Amino acid sequence: MAFFEELHKTTQHLLRQRQPHQVDAPILRAQNISVHYESGAALENADFELMVGERLAVVGPNGAGKSTLLKVIAGVLQPTSGHLEIYGSEPGSHICIAYVPQRNLVDWNFPVTVADVVMMGRVGQLGLFRNPKARDWERVQRALQIVRMDHLAHRQINQLSGGQQQRMFIARALAQEAELMLMDEPITGLDINSQDEVFGILDQLQGQGVTVMISLHDLKMAAQRFDRVMLLNKQMMGIGTPQEVLTPEKLVAAYGGHLHLVPTEDGLLALGDTCCDDE
Repeated sequence: MAFFEELHKTTQHLLRQRQPHQVDAPILRAQNISVHYESGAALENADFELMVGERLAVVGPNGAGKSTLLKVIAGVLQPTSGHLEIYGSEPGSHICIAYVPQRNLVDWNFPVTVADVVMMGRVGQLGLFRNPKARDWERVQRALQIVRMDHLAHRQINQLSGGQQQRMFIARALAQEAELMLMDEPITGLDINSQDEVFGILDQLQGQGVTVMISLHDLKMAAQRFDRVMLLNKQMMGIGTPQEVLTPEKLVAAYGGHLHLVPTEDGLLALGDTCCDDE
């Protein structure tokens, strides 16, 4: 899929009319969200809330609906049924949602620079077909400084490492002034140092009140790095602290024969044979 084609999906909602945030409303409220295709259900009755500043990991096997759920929240995909609110009103009325798609959906050979991609986050502030002003480029520069990539502003995106690609997308969300960041498998394929860099930036953003929702395959990382975890296999199998959700009973119910629980000195180690999520 072409680079701009994929990112265009994630920025369409930025051009809609803005709605004020309702005081004390959850940043996200999902009520019985379902997505059905001709082939069957991709997601059934997802029902949960996120409060400002939380960090939620969504885990589950291949085809569990993790990507589907993020796309519904981002406004890329319409649910078959259910209701979604951002700060108490319809999600399409907000420009505070940033969606970072899986990296393998992006054409990294498209001739565009890092700064150009980050500037895409300013669409909602600029309006359609308006040229960025000095203050917009200043916002882009500040965003790149936060993710420690200001020295790469003019580099072509096909020259970036996997970790740099993810940091660029975070900078795009910062330039957008996003308050809710949705990231689909952002850690897949990154080495340990790159993973630590991404989480270091997310830690910093959490301290600033940015809410983050991430789909993952790594159960250990979900347990160690996140306040709350959602276990999903088309239906929600649980949501809460890692200790509440990542129990042997719930994991076996979600993963079935694709999960093996191995005793270790630190407790049970969950080993899955899943890799990449299609939906």
